[in-house]
Amino acid sequence: MAFIIFPCIFFVQILATCSLSEAKVSAVIAFGDSFVHSGNNNYIPTLAKSNFEPYGRDFPGGTPTGRFCDGRLHPDFISEGFGLKPIIPAYLDPTFSISDFATGVSFGSASTGYDNATADLLKVIPLWKEVEYYKEYQTKLRAYLGDQTANRVISDALYMINIGTNDFILNYFSLPRRKLEFTVQQYQDFLVGIAENFVKQIYSLGARKLSMISLLPLGCFPVQRAMNIGNPLNCLEERNKAALEFNGKLKATVAKLNKDLPGLKVFFADAYELLLQLITRPSEYGLVETAVLCNRHTPFTCPDANKYVFWDSIHPSQRTNKIVADELLPRLRQEFL
Repeated sequence: MAFIIFPCIFFVQILATCSLSEAKVSAVIAFGDSFVHSGNNNYIPTLAKSNFEPYGRDFPGGTPTGRFCDGRLHPDFISEGFGLKPIIPAYLDPTFSISDFATGVSFGSASTGYDNATADLLKVIPLWKEVEYYKEYQTKLRAYLGDQTANRVISDALYMINIGTNDFILNYFSLPRRKLEFTVQQYQDFLVGIAENFVKQIYSLGARKLSMISLLPLGCFPVQRAMNIGNPLNCLEERNKAALEFNGKLKATVAKLNKDLPGLKVFFADAYELLLQLITRPSEYGLVETAVLCNRHTPFTCPDANKYVFWDSIHPSQRTNKIVADELLPRLRQEFL
């Protein structure tokens, strides 16, 4: 029996290796915060977790994986759109192995930011540690596929980077420390500098195809609108302005990186206007708006999450994630296929 099984396993691995090496986008690899977090925080001592009901209610099997959503995230849909698997696993999830990670993995950590001080607030994984996990992943990938094939997977992978929201919402606009050190414009510059260094670092490790997602209209998140005492339930325009200014600076940095680093292609995925339209004109997309929180204490707040732009006070619903992914996919295909 063993004589029959082992050759079959070997043949399947050869087919997988050939598929990986020939794919235009070999894998989807995510860095960032809760918008790409598929469960890494489940395995560290932090309060920033969502591995409980009703999170995951619309995920395959109804499982609360740790995604801050009722179902799948936009990287899951992007991966599926490139003909890869429909679910990107969390790197720290022990139920997955390098064979699963070879076509996609998330290093994301909910509540993290570019700023190490942001990650410290809830003791989550800082961006520099995500990079360390990525280095470890590369070592495992080379052991699994061999150097030549692994290097092709690394260079042909699409790297989705979505981070920065918590630097403003949890940190700068909520706590005094960074406000005492920086004006909002100076803090934007500080974060963009970290973003630039991060791209250069993963470029030096072999990354060549990157999608950097803009900040969303932060002042229109339900949690922010609920704080708008002077103009109840309307967007906090100060927060939106900060996001737009940051996006402009990040976009300029992306252009500079594309010019300066040979072989690098960074796509600036501007999702700000799309989310603003969804929030301000949800009926045009068959949605309704909500400024309430779906959690274990109010399990019936969003009985049909597919109707809502937001699943909780910060995070988009699976339906919104699908809309964003559908908007980005044609542009990503144009850039990277």
